[in-house]
Amino acid sequence: MEKTLKKYFLVFTLPTLVAFAFAFIIPFAQGIYLSFCNFTTVSNAKWVGLENYKKAFGSSQGFMNAFGFTAGFTVISIITINVIAFSLALLLTRKIKGTNLFRTVFFMPNLIGGIVLGYTWQQMINAILYSYGKTIVSDAKFGFIGLVLLMNWQMVGYMMIIYIAGLQNVPTDLLEAAHIDGATSWQTLIKVKLPMVMSSITICVFLTLSNSFKLFDQNKALTNGAPMNKTQMLALNIYETFYGKTGFEGVGQAKAVMFFIAVAVIALLQLSFTRSREVEQ
Repeated sequence: MEKTLKKYFLVFTLPTLVAFAFAFIIPFAQGIYLSFCNFTTVSNAKWVGLENYKKAFGSSQGFMNAFGFTAGFTVISIITINVIAFSLALLLTRKIKGTNLFRTVFFMPNLIGGIVLGYTWQQMINAILYSYGKTIVSDAKFGFIGLVLLMNWQMVGYMMIIYIAGLQNVPTDLLEAAHIDGATSWQTLIKVKLPMVMSSITICVFLTLSNSFKLFDQNKALTNGAPMNKTQMLALNIYETFYGKTGFEGVGQAKAVMFFIAVAVIALLQLSFTRSREVEQ
């Protein structure tokens, strides 16, 4: 049976490989090529070398400002989302009444679309700020806080479910041994539970990092980059460059390539760092 599977392995995987090539590899390679060209359509691309990349870093493009804003937002989101999600997971694994209801309620925001969330939170935050004569786009700090709140509300429940699964897989023998040895609840958490759920932490940090960096819908709906593009994140900056400025399609494509490289490198470093601390069960 095993020999048969090996013999026909390529036959079974070929349809998936072909689909993956046409849907991802070929467009991705074409996108890299276009980042070195001036174009309005794929058929009229003209090679310009590194010109698009030089323009992308120009002060008028706002790429570096968007990168800085996105990086700061990502760091805060990773910390707040994972701390809150892990804390909730600890509470909901203590066999309290209504646990399943709480899990469902916390997870539900993840099912709502980003555009809907953005406009909903915009209305709620503005309702508070109106009493002070301000709006969410009056100051960049309001937009930053609003995006962090929105991201937490949407993703905490999802991360919580992953942490709950990790905590439920911690061997009870280890917990009992720690209790017998006189370990406090805090010591048990730091010395036993956290090392045993590092695989869950790896997944949650990766998902939070990648989702924060590529945030678009929520940013577009909540602030649209206002005021003066100070709350514009990378994905929105690339979108505005590619579709909002005639003749800047190549610059937008160059930004997209740099965006992919930055996210890939940061994500790989994060995965390497957290995986090296995982404990085999």
